[in-house]
Amino acid sequence: MDVPPVNLAELLRHPDDLDKITGLKAEFARKKAVVDSQLRGGLREQLETTQSGMTGLSDGQKTVQQIKEEMMKIDKICSESQNMITDFATINLVSQAHRNFGAVEAMRRNLETFNDRLDAIQAMLRDDDADGENMPNLLAVHYELTQLRNIRDDAIEQIQRGDDPSLQSTLEDYFARLDGAIEWFDEHIDLIALSLINLVTVDNNSLVVRFALITEAEEKSDQRVLALQEALKDHKEFATRFQSITDGAKTVRGYKDRFLRNIKAYGEDKFAKSRDEFLEDPKELEKTLRWYFNDLNAVRIGMAPLMPKKWKIFRTWATIYHGLMHDFLVGLIDDPESSSAHTLEIISWPEKYYRKMAKLGMKQDELVPHVIDSRETELVRDFRALIIRYLDEWIDRIFHQEKKDFADRTADGGNLDQDEYGYFRTKNLVDLWRMLREQVDAAANSQRADVVEGVVDVMFQRLRARQQAWQKMLEDEAARYETGRDVEIDGFPALQDWLVATANDQIACIDDNEDEGRLAYLSDFKKKFGGVVTPQYMDRAEGDVAALRDGYVDLSTWCMQKFAQLVFAVDFKAVMPEFFTAKWAQSTAMARMVATLEEYVGDYRAVLHHSLVDIFTEILTEELLVRYLSAVRNKGARFRRADQFEDRLYADIATAFAFFDALPNQDMAREIKQTWRVMEPFLSLLTADKDTVADAFAAFKAAYWDLQISWVEAVLRAREDFERGMLNAVKARAAQMDVVRGPETIMSKVK
Repeated sequence: MDVPPVNLAELLRHPDDLDKITGLKAEFARKKAVVDSQLRGGLREQLETTQSGMTGLSDGQKTVQQIKEEMMKIDKICSESQNMITDFATINLVSQAHRNFGAVEAMRRNLETFNDRLDAIQAMLRDDDADGENMPNLLAVHYELTQLRNIRDDAIEQIQRGDDPSLQSTLEDYFARLDGAIEWFDEHIDLIALSLINLVTVDNNSLVVRFALITEAEEKSDQRVLALQEALKDHKEFATRFQSITDGAKTVRGYKDRFLRNIKAYGEDKFAKSRDEFLEDPKELEKTLRWYFNDLNAVRIGMAPLMPKKWKIFRTWATIYHGLMHDFLVGLIDDPESSSAHTLEIISWPEKYYRKMAKLGMKQDELVPHVIDSRETELVRDFRALIIRYLDEWIDRIFHQEKKDFADRTADGGNLDQDEYGYFRTKNLVDLWRMLREQVDAAANSQRADVVEGVVDVMFQRLRARQQAWQKMLEDEAARYETGRDVEIDGFPALQDWLVATANDQIACIDDNEDEGRLAYLSDFKKKFGGVVTPQYMDRAEGDVAALRDGYVDLSTWCMQKFAQLVFAVDFKAVMPEFFTAKWAQSTAMARMVATLEEYVGDYRAVLHHSLVDIFTEILTEELLVRYLSAVRNKGARFRRADQFEDRLYADIATAFAFFDALPNQDMAREIKQTWRVMEPFLSLLTADKDTVADAFAAFKAAYWDLQISWVEAVLRAREDFERGMLNAVKARAAQMDVVRGPETIMSKVK
């Protein structure tokens, strides 16, 4: 089992990935259980195999020992028999002479007829060439060739025993023609071996059976030769006395191995063609390998009955083919010519492959090694990483272009788009979502839910990171105007336009138009991946979608909030320090500020998404209230009764309320006025007698639980009659109060 290592650094790259730990633990536990089961099964099989082997070795040792004892008995009997027969030495000498004479006579006849017999073999080979589909002389040629080969081997052996080695070369020259006939015959054997599938398909069983008979005979001959070689090597003292049993072949001819090599060569040739077809069209993997299962089925049904059962030809053929399939697929995985599309098909192939092999009678555990070395997980991870790399490249390219557009926002005519409703929009949002859909399609092409789910997980992460990156880009630029450092005022209106466009983009991501039946980008994205992931993942993805949706709402609101803050930092920079100072009595600052806010609302109403107009207005008025209340910290702020500050406060409030009354949405106007009612307890703090200041504070704190004590101190210090005792009384009362927390109020923003 070749299981790729798990890299936790890749799986847990982001903080959000910690949520996956429970799922990862479950997955790893499941995989561990599978591996443990496989290990137990493998160990059991190995123990059984080892036990069987040890038993076989023990039986073999017993058999060898029995043979040795029997040969010793025979040798003893032979020795004793010599003493039992009168004149045995003379008889033995005459017998040996007779045998030698007979052997010489037979060798002479064989040598005299050798060339004639060889000519007859060549004639039969020519006839078989002419009738290649039947080869009627195949068995006869094999028999005659075997006889001639044995004659040659016996003659060479006799010469090698003699004292004149020069005669061996002469004899070899005499037998040289035999090698040509053997090669010719071997070509016929190779041709048949490479055509066995076709022969079985066309029912040419006769030629298949004759081929099998020849191969089986040669296999037995090779086994006999090997056995004799072992006997001669291990028991020379006995084997030399029984040389008569060494008649026949003297060397291993390897026709069975030749047959197996031809099976492999036949498969390799077909796999080479399949490789070219598959590289040309990745979708054709199953089609281009159809021959593989057809061949095995032909072997199982048509060839197995024609071959010796001990060969187990179907299992042998399937094992060879499986090795070729493994090399074919693994080679394609690592082939630089193959693409991700080829890898996808290969990832999906093992399940189909083993299912088809099971139908043919071969179980998965019988096919070793695994057809792609169990690299599915690795390949899935690599393919997923490839899609994610393209995804990141696209997102980086889009964001780089957006940053460039943002930097060039002061170009003539601006560089923002407007949608069909006239709302300001940035240029690249459509491309972003189209790219995400395309990458979902690319992942779905794998036909593996785990690939799609991994890619979608990363998309959620990148979309959240994009929200943060956009906010930081706008925040950094806004900070230059808020701090007043190194900034050209010409870029300020364009920055406001971009804040509006960015807010519109966020709403476009989540604003489903049910009346028109049109889904927003996020909902459409959810629908896109929803059809190619598991229901379990979809349940989990609901949380990610909701988090993204909240993020878009938050960013759009943040843009409106930042717009309001910039208005006060730039437009009202010179006005705000006047409030509650000596200049305030003669100032028309509130009227001018309200007029400016009216102008902003009027100008942006047409280009701001309709759902944000009221929010924009509410944020502006809220920011006005917060800044107004915070102005008690202005340098020189002082509330003197002689200056009739109460009337001045009422005038400012009336100016603001006139603005609210003119708003089209009066429901919202009433809510804004309700928020501004905080001015009542504020005024109470300013006008309460010294002895009742603590009571005024307590009433204020009870209504606004998040009232800041530091701001209250600033208010008290701005009173012309401030005394330390007033502040101490307020702090003492604050320590005594048991405040009930609730939703944040406007006073949480007043520092």
